[in-house]
Amino acid sequence: MCSWRVRIVQSQSYEKQMENRNENFKTESPEETQALGEKLGRTLKRGDVIALIGDLGTGKTCLTQGIARGVGIASGEVVNSPSYILINEYNGIVPIYHIDLYRLENSEEVAELGLSEYVEGDGICIIEWAERMAEVLPDTCIKIHITLAGTNASHADDEISGSVLDSPEDENIRHIEIQYPMS
Repeated sequence: MCSWRVRIVQSQSYEKQMENRNENFKTESPEETQALGEKLGRTLKRGDVIALIGDLGTGKTCLTQGIARGVGIASGEVVNSPSYILINEYNGIVPIYHIDLYRLENSEEVAELGLSEYVEGDGICIIEWAERMAEVLPDTCIKIHITLAGTNASHADDEISGSVLDSPEDENIRHIEIQYPMS
């Protein structure tokens, strides 16, 4: 049983909330990252696109495992990184299309994959290394930036409170920013 110690670490002004719907979380173990993903997965619906952005080893696949559980994948389905095959499909209440663009070199290779059938499909599309197709992501996608503790991502350098960045370093601590599209 994992403890639930994920907490929102960013407070925003009313004006900022109207401009962006962002939430920031800190997880302290893979189990907490999966639990956050599961909570997010329960809120998703057909046609949602999740763009995962983060360096190698930050927990994109771990978060995806939780999202898949929250969406309700079939029991016995194992969620693995599709780094070598590029796309995994999971059956459940809503199909999940798990795409990993790590091995692709440029936007032309991404374009050749013909991902529009997944991105515009009737399932939930989760894209790891989504920054490699940033110019073609739908405006409605949910962007999730994951960074390791002690690293400053350019998207959040002034937004995360000092107390979080001053946390003791731990290889399991992740800072997760979820950017929801304007509704």
